[in-house]
Amino acid sequence: MVLAELGGSISRALQQMSNATVIDEKVLNECLNEITRALLQSDVQFKLVRDMQTNIKKIVNLEDLAAGHNKRRIIQNAIFNELCKMLDPGKPSFTPKKGKPSVVMFVGLQGSGKTTTCTKYAYYHQKKGWKPALVCADTFRAGAFDQLKQNATKAKIPFYGSYMESDPVKIAVEGVETFKKENCDLIIVDTSGRHKQEAALFEEMRQVAEATKPDLVIFVMDSSIGQAAFDQAQAFKQSAAVGAVIVTKMDGHAKGGGALSAVAATKSPVIFIGTGEHMDEFEVFDVKPFVSRLLGMGDWSGFMDKIQEVVPKLDNQPELLQKLSEGTFTLRIMYEQFQNLLQMGPLSQLTSMLPGAELMPKGNDKESQAKIKRYMTMMDSMTNEELDSTNTKIITESRIVRIARGSGRLVREVMEMFEEYKRLAKIWSKMKGLKIPKKGPMSSLNQNMNAQQMSKVLPPQMLKQIGGMGGLQNLMKQMGGMGGLGSAKEMMGMLGGGDK
Repeated sequence: MVLAELGGSISRALQQMSNATVIDEKVLNECLNEITRALLQSDVQFKLVRDMQTNIKKIVNLEDLAAGHNKRRIIQNAIFNELCKMLDPGKPSFTPKKGKPSVVMFVGLQGSGKTTTCTKYAYYHQKKGWKPALVCADTFRAGAFDQLKQNATKAKIPFYGSYMESDPVKIAVEGVETFKKENCDLIIVDTSGRHKQEAALFEEMRQVAEATKPDLVIFVMDSSIGQAAFDQAQAFKQSAAVGAVIVTKMDGHAKGGGALSAVAATKSPVIFIGTGEHMDEFEVFDVKPFVSRLLGMGDWSGFMDKIQEVVPKLDNQPELLQKLSEGTFTLRIMYEQFQNLLQMGPLSQLTSMLPGAELMPKGNDKESQAKIKRYMTMMDSMTNEELDSTNTKIITESRIVRIARGSGRLVREVMEMFEEYKRLAKIWSKMKGLKIPKKGPMSSLNQNMNAQQMSKVLPPQMLKQIGGMGGLQNLMKQMGGMGGLGSAKEMMGMLGGGDK
């Protein structure tokens, strides 16, 4: 999870307050002091932290609260709202529209991850149905065009640049014109960066902006500079019409909270955060869900969006729906759900959206994904009969040896894979008896699936964090359609949920 240390500290402070028998002034102060300490360690400006603490104390006046009030809930809401206020600039940024050509110009200092972020931005929109294109107008840094070319080729995004031309304005204009003729609706222009905020950089930025007339200028900034981000964001905002900010390298630095709050103080909206080097380690920055995850309350809307991005709607999978209602789980279904999991990107990114994520078992992303790929390789060496049977007894010792040889794995590893299958089959069987609507939207499946059935699938720690059965019922009302439910359930099993 991004800012895992900060999130963990805030969650622990709230947990300690919730565990207190009586909520008095002392308990409230201890909780606020812990949160203050965590925010200062994350390099959030002292004035912002002090104002937040003062505002919470004004809102939560324990003496004035009547006996019937839920003091824990009031304190939690006050902390949530004040953190949102700290990170929210209060103004939206320009949003590109599909089918209408939009030019987006990226600016920033050298080393902030600008070129990689351009490709991530294009890749994100490509998955959402846009037709993006990349223009490399960075003629200052050697290898800039090669890097953009390599990234764009990998993501299958059209690109434009030149090894011979040294005028960035000319390249930018030619690239934008070329892609407009090709009906691209999101043209991204990558500009030169420098080692420091020097006049030449700003002049070049101004010239490229004047020539290409971008609909949005995005400033890319490294989170490791912490609260110094305020001066940097302000300087760029004064020199170019910066409409949005993307904060990178949020995965490797404790100062990310300081950077986010500092940018918000300049009234510049942060639209995305970079959470790693890979193409899919890129998240939309939405203040309320982000703070909700920091407080350990999860981000269900983000979680469901992520699942529905890659899992076909259950409406289009009548066979899977039928098997779901029968509680039937085969190795082939497990294989298909593993494929869906791998498409969702890093598992930690997904689990950080679940309530109580910090209470769930921590695993290494690379190890988890390597394990899934190993299992899939073994299943590639199995026959159709073995993949489609629900009878585990047909997998005899000689078959296990054959599968191990065919996949180049050890017999022990194949047996481990079968144990994982049995465990997941046990969780899946708890869905037996679920009434599947033959017609109509998937929301009717949501109505048929009661909280009792869902509670059997969720890990106990997560159920507790949501607020027990009552919290789960409210959550299911909010979530609407449950597209991709099978996959969500499988993933929870993989991460240690359900019965062992």
